[in-house]
Amino acid sequence: MSENTDRTVDFLVIGSGGGGMAAAITAAHLGLDTLIIDKGATYGGSTAISGGGIWIPNAPTLRAEGVVDSRESIRRYLDLITEGKVPADRLDAYVDNGPKLMDLLDRSPHMKLYWVKGYSDYHPELEGGRPMGRTIECTPFDTRALREDEKYQRPNSMKGPLGLWVTSADYHDLAMVKRTWRGRRASLVAAWRVSSNVVRRRHMATGGRALVARMRMVLKDAGVPLWLRTSMTELMVDDHGTVSGAVVERAGTTMRIFARKGVLLATGGFDHNAEMRAQYLPRHGAPDISAGARENVGDGIVAGRKLGAAVDLMDDAWWMPSVLHPMGAVIPLVSERSIPASVIVDSEGRRFTNESAPYVNFVHDQLAGGHVPAWFIMDTKAKNRYPFAQVLPNVPFPQGFYDSGVVHKANTLRELAHEIGVPADALTATIERFNGFARTGKDEDFGRGDSAYDRYYGDPTMRNPTLDEIVRGPFYAIRCEAGDLGTKGGLVCDADSRVLREDGSVIEGLYATGNTSASVMGNEYAGAGATIGPSMVFGYIAAKHVAGEHIPVTEGGRAAATENNPA
Repeated sequence: MSENTDRTVDFLVIGSGGGGMAAAITAAHLGLDTLIIDKGATYGGSTAISGGGIWIPNAPTLRAEGVVDSRESIRRYLDLITEGKVPADRLDAYVDNGPKLMDLLDRSPHMKLYWVKGYSDYHPELEGGRPMGRTIECTPFDTRALREDEKYQRPNSMKGPLGLWVTSADYHDLAMVKRTWRGRRASLVAAWRVSSNVVRRRHMATGGRALVARMRMVLKDAGVPLWLRTSMTELMVDDHGTVSGAVVERAGTTMRIFARKGVLLATGGFDHNAEMRAQYLPRHGAPDISAGARENVGDGIVAGRKLGAAVDLMDDAWWMPSVLHPMGAVIPLVSERSIPASVIVDSEGRRFTNESAPYVNFVHDQLAGGHVPAWFIMDTKAKNRYPFAQVLPNVPFPQGFYDSGVVHKANTLRELAHEIGVPADALTATIERFNGFARTGKDEDFGRGDSAYDRYYGDPTMRNPTLDEIVRGPFYAIRCEAGDLGTKGGLVCDADSRVLREDGSVIEGLYATGNTSASVMGNEYAGAGATIGPSMVFGYIAAKHVAGEHIPVTEGGRAAATENNPA
């Protein structure tokens, strides 16, 4: 290392996802010389490849729509879902600081968000839950505005062909393209977007990619540099035990970045670290079927552990039932599990939970019973009406799905049972019982369709939007894995986002947020965006703590020098 290559800043943020960006925006606003580094060749982390939802009650976007909650009701809801597994002061910090963060972001002309009305909280039946939801997301954004930074933005799966862009609200409507006027209208809008883009040539981003692009614009205005292909190799600690910066590798050079006031670890979870998955996650959840960013291998957690940091919730993840594409991609099953004429069965041909339940809860039940893989069963009627795993209605599954054993097809249920190796009598009995529930509109076994969440992606033309008879062959079986969107366990932090040791003492100068930290949601999920929302809020809290009360809050912030090429 050479002193000529060293860099000194006030605040070093390691990781460029939503949490890291929110922290850097806050720090710059408070006058801190801030630097973001990321090991990847693109920025945005898992946030960029997510749906981009943000679950922060009483955000200004919600308040403008009249969606206002008492602090007590929000805390009651969070208390019920976390079941005492999360310190009260962490929950308080999240509830109290979330709106403040969003008020700050709302000052920028780049941050434009909307309420995803109707996208229910994941447990709306609980006290404090909202059936109409509290999820917000960014409006579509033309990434040409990023100029030289556009080519370094991580792509996601929300971009369609021929310039088509789809928001989560569009996705909800398009799933019913064969069934409702809203679905047909959404398809017409999609067609208009494609045709208009032939002339306009816009580069529209939605979901997490739009969120990251908009936050990157705020960072550019503030002059916050972002270094890509810059890997942390170790944290530096001074003689007093305070974290003072990090040693990094950049462009083949080892250098030190000194941080006068603090270091924030926002490096994601251990999604793709095979050794850590095998060590911590349940046996059936250990295989790497994760949709998290490929760079997420637990760097921040490992670095914190080397300094004696405590960890929690390491046996859990943001689980997501998934289909493995023959080419290796992980396809989350979100709306598909509310397809009415369908069930999911175990190796014995029996249902084991409410298929339409929130995805984390579904996989918790799947793992608890060892139902891996499970089998998604549907009839031709369902296949022709609804999209499934990125395959449109009335469009055959690609042959590769059959060749790889992911999809099976048979003329009768008994033949299908033979194809997938489950008892035929059990499968036919399961379908017969389910069909009886479909006729009455009431799932007496698992309550499918009772919750507003279940019904959100269901078919509103049905008596129960999630129930219909499975009667028309040929029938399909699709292999359903216990996948995830990222791991949930990480470094234990206090209400100021400071990393704690096993004895509860603070590792001075070290902060963590996002999936690098143990989730403020415990083993649960409050609503869509309850990963990104807390990550951003605790990044904001970390920056505020680093700045200290003596740092004046100014409208313009302090612009550090910007490097044109973030690579």
